[in-house]
Amino acid sequence: MEILDLVVSDTRQLTPLVRQITLRSVDGAALPAAQAGAHLKIAIPGLDEPRCYSLVLAGEESCTDDGPQQAYCLGVRLESDSSGGSRFMHALKMGDRVQASVPRNDFPLQEHAGQAVLIAGGIGITPILSMAVALRCAGRPFQTHYCASSREHMAFLPELQAVAGDGLVLHPADEPSGRLDLSQLMASVPRDSHLYVCGPRRMLDALLEHGKELAWPACQLHFELFETATPQEGDQAFEIELRQSGMVLQVPADRTIADVLEEAGCDPMYDCKRGECGVCSVDVLDGTPDHRDYFLSDSEKAAGKVIQICISRSKSPRLVLDL
Repeated sequence: MEILDLVVSDTRQLTPLVRQITLRSVDGAALPAAQAGAHLKIAIPGLDEPRCYSLVLAGEESCTDDGPQQAYCLGVRLESDSSGGSRFMHALKMGDRVQASVPRNDFPLQEHAGQAVLIAGGIGITPILSMAVALRCAGRPFQTHYCASSREHMAFLPELQAVAGDGLVLHPADEPSGRLDLSQLMASVPRDSHLYVCGPRRMLDALLEHGKELAWPACQLHFELFETATPQEGDQAFEIELRQSGMVLQVPADRTIADVLEEAGCDPMYDCKRGECGVCSVDVLDGTPDHRDYFLSDSEKAAGKVIQICISRSKSPRLVLDL
């Protein structure tokens, strides 16, 4: 994997919790191109895994497909339960250096005839703003909905207002009728629309639930989740057997299968660690998976023959995996 050596060229506090960080190449060279929806993986000192942060492409760079960029802009929310990533990012100052992957895009804009309906929840505005700019540059129709706890916590609001214009609807939760009624919105937009949603898990779960109720084609629902696997109430430890090696491991209630495999010296495949990309799929030979991913279809989950080891668990005391 190509690694970029970057230096912080500017920082700015946007809201009480969100900080804008601008990164440039240490040697002043142009940076690899990125499109709306792309993210960087930033190496965090003291953490085994890098953290993903969406790029904010709010300038002319969003109007080109493959041109180099002079800087990368991030919007990082300080998390109260942070494992260290957001605290590290918020402590960065001008001149500090970081290492990052080249931009990767798991949440791209698609080519389609219908309008795009962009929906952001909290810090999910970072890729959504980039998409709004790209759609405006391309002359494609779109509308934008921005949800947050209050207007005070709406990062990049002036930039979004300038791009989205009258097509922007704000949903501050502390104002009367401020909360977004996602079901009503999905029922009201043309059925050839494509929805792009980025935000917390509850927003994504609502999107998929209402999509089923309203018979929305899955190919018209695009999303990115800003949460990794976290323990849920009632989670129990379980055992995994790796059939190919014969290894037997315990998965504690607060650890994922992927975590345990790595700690045991295995080299499991994974990428997003949010159950979205499918990279970590493993065949299940015995046992009942507790599916928590957004990659497998309903029929695949019902069959119970494959599991996303970065996020899903087990309903049975033991899982036998084809590893």
